[in-house]
Amino acid sequence: MLRPYGNAHNVKIPPVDLFRPLYWHNGRLRLLDQRLLPEREVWLELSTPEEVAAAIRDMAVRGAPAIGTAAAFGMALALAGSGEPEEAVSRAAALLRASRPTARDLFAAVERLESRFRQAATSPGAFDALLSEAESVARECIEACRAIGRHGAALLADGTTVLTHCNAGALATAGWGTALGIIRGAIEAGKRIRVLADETRPYLQGARLTAWELARDGIAVEVITDSMAGHFLARGEVSAVVVGADRIVANGDTANKIGTYTLAVVARENGVPFYVAAPTTTLDPATADGTGIPIEERSSDEVVEIAGRRMAPAGVTARHPAFDVTPARYISAIVTERGVHRPPFSTTLPNPLRK
Repeated sequence: MLRPYGNAHNVKIPPVDLFRPLYWHNGRLRLLDQRLLPEREVWLELSTPEEVAAAIRDMAVRGAPAIGTAAAFGMALALAGSGEPEEAVSRAAALLRASRPTARDLFAAVERLESRFRQAATSPGAFDALLSEAESVARECIEACRAIGRHGAALLADGTTVLTHCNAGALATAGWGTALGIIRGAIEAGKRIRVLADETRPYLQGARLTAWELARDGIAVEVITDSMAGHFLARGEVSAVVVGADRIVANGDTANKIGTYTLAVVARENGVPFYVAAPTTTLDPATADGTGIPIEERSSDEVVEIAGRRMAPAGVTARHPAFDVTPARYISAIVTERGVHRPPFSTTLPNPLRK
């Protein structure tokens, strides 16, 4: 059983704060190495686009909005060194685009910084212009997450138990979070919320990161294995499923951490609403449906090894698609900073290309 809230007549609503997992500091991008949580909190200081691309590729930073924010600073860092500016920016853009293929926010941020560079290329203050633009990407990400939290809070009733998958919190953004932003928003509104966090194999983002964030904020959370989700949904112990997204295409099909599709199907079978939370930078209106989303396939070692210890017999390999696609028909609503969008998503989703 989940831990009770305590005295129902004197419920203490835990405070929530704004934790920023990456930011500009003394001429470098400073970010929390998520690979080491929760055992150690180690901050990396990155000074080149190559270092930023490696941090994205190796999952020191992860989560589509956080990847996009990191990429924006990586583009600015292209002008921090010597060399021909146009060549440096072009090379940085290529490196960052190649780091992870699925997260739409990464490509949106690189495109935005490229556009800003074209405007400022002949100016002696081009680096300052790109850095200012990267800071705007980070600030707007936080503002979007706060708005997502406010809009999505209305979807959760007082006393709700929410099931999450992966980590779509402050660690996955520039701060506050998307799916966890909705949970934080509901708590700010005075509601009692508790969370079941899927452990999310193979990287265990739910067990390591979501649980770390929520425990840090004093929000009731318990970890379950991915295979337990159906059990708790069938028993009526979950009132809503809320997840983030790495890419949402024109018809509402959504790419998110592997295992999300299964969760959506089981939620539908048990009559539990399934909500997706993401900023408009995650939307990809140029792609018609989920078949056009590139799915990253990562190393077999990340599946057959846990904490450096091999769990499968020697010589046995594993498949590791990092994401799956949830068809729009399983999604009850998509929450962006512009509001709560219901099906049909092809007409209700905002177009980030239009202001």
